[in-house]
Amino acid sequence: MTVLDRLASTLNRRDQVPNQELAREISRASDKKAIKELVDNLANESKHIQNDCIKVLYEIGELKPALIADYADNFLALLEHKNNQLQWGGMVALNTITPEKPEVISSYLPEVIAAAERGSVITRDNAVKVLISLCSIKKYADDAFSLLIAQLLKSPTNQLPMYAERILPIVNDDNRSHFINTLTSRLPDLEKESKRRRVEEVIKKRSCKRQSYHLREVVYAAEENASYQDV
Repeated sequence: MTVLDRLASTLNRRDQVPNQELAREISRASDKKAIKELVDNLANESKHIQNDCIKVLYEIGELKPALIADYADNFLALLEHKNNQLQWGGMVALNTITPEKPEVISSYLPEVIAAAERGSVITRDNAVKVLISLCSIKKYADDAFSLLIAQLLKSPTNQLPMYAERILPIVNDDNRSHFINTLTSRLPDLEKESKRRRVEEVIKKRSCKRQSYHLREVVYAAEENASYQDV
């Protein structure tokens, strides 16, 4: 039985369970031959087979990204595919391998951003995840954060609170002001109170952390002065 025989569409299944089970088996076995077969069939004449193959591949990427990392170029090519599921599936796959291949993915950023601009919500969401992942690596952090700010400035209001919450953990003293100012500038665009509150909460958390940090500095300075007076 080949890999194609195990795909959901081949089994006349409308759910994703067969694809998920296949991804787990391939990951456990580190089956590189099966992975190559899946990659080769991204160009299968059947759209259903294409969709199943990218599903299995990015599920493998979630479980063991190193197994699919060498196919980064293949996933990049999918960002311009006419099949929308291959397009966003390619972006999901790129996101899973970013920690494995940061230098390669960093070189893809023009294409990643372009795909995010013209693609579906899932495509944009995973492009943002790629940028957040790169921000965790010092070498790429500054450029990636600048691109994240650009996404915050023009992201749809439905996605803005989620993006702000996801970016929050990688905000630091160097980029805090830029982050807060960008979110503050978008508040008038948020007509739904629930979404506005979520963004305001992110701003509050990051602002409070800065204020707390400043307070600690004041306390430490006061304690140091007192110790000098005791000498």
